[in-house]
Amino acid sequence: MGGLRALLAAALAIAAASAARGDAGLGPGDYRFRLDHDGLERTYLVHVPTGYRPSQPTPLVVALHGGGGSAAHQAGESYGLIGQADREGTIVAFPNGFSRLPSGLLATWNAGLCCGQARDRQVDDVGFIKAMLEQLQTRLNVDRSRIFATGMSNGGLMAYRLACELPGVFRAIAAVAGTDNTASCSPGQPVSVLHIHARDDDHVLYDGGAGPGAFRNRQAVTEFRSVPETIARWVKFDACDPAPRTVLQNPGARCELYSGCAGGARVELCVTDRGGHSWPGGYKLRGGQPPSQALSANDLIWDFFLRPRAAGPQP
Repeated sequence: MGGLRALLAAALAIAAASAARGDAGLGPGDYRFRLDHDGLERTYLVHVPTGYRPSQPTPLVVALHGGGGSAAHQAGESYGLIGQADREGTIVAFPNGFSRLPSGLLATWNAGLCCGQARDRQVDDVGFIKAMLEQLQTRLNVDRSRIFATGMSNGGLMAYRLACELPGVFRAIAAVAGTDNTASCSPGQPVSVLHIHARDDDHVLYDGGAGPGAFRNRQAVTEFRSVPETIARWVKFDACDPAPRTVLQNPGARCELYSGCAGGARVELCVTDRGGHSWPGGYKLRGGQPPSQALSANDLIWDFFLRPRAAGPQP
């Protein structure tokens, strides 16, 4: 694993030098970029899939790390997002939240009522991500009709803020273990939403509030909105039929889809019985409750973004 990390670090260093020279027309590989926004130097990582062709518009997924994490952590092996992007042929960008450290570690997102220094300093994370997308579109052939956002925990909260404030930019979002904690939200057009959550999450409690895990990790900066309230909010925003149908039923997991939404949008809720505050189908590099293996968050997310789910229950 150390050799792989060294290879990735070397590739990112080469890519950063290329970016500093202003080179365009990127090919498959891993890159690191910087940009100045709102008086801050911001950074982000990009993975261009192995099958990328500059002549073909390519979907882009923005993957947002959790509070206290970093872009490098979200791009790491425990989430498997780079492998998923290669299999699906999508570009994936990993922006880094606000951090007071030169390394970018211990970063947070200003997702409205949460979290940390990013919220307290009112950092313009929405503007940063918009600027990142504009910069990427000068270097890659991004399909502007298929730009998506996903995130873990504070990153999931941030994905909801992007849906609220940039609905014409993001076609759909997928939040894992992070509810909608925007102070206000009035999306100008429908945005599809996939929400994935464990019933026993001890950070962002399923029924609302901050659990003991959030206090333990110093992320308890707000009383998190509950999962049911979050889903009800977006079913209303997207003008969906109020009665969902079951579209996936596994031992320990269930997904319900709200359809009939305005503009062809969809709202889907997937709940695992266990797994705590984690990414289903992934694994933890350190201690803590292991993620649920009752479903794969990656498969669900990319299917939701790129392919409509079948109407009937699935095994």
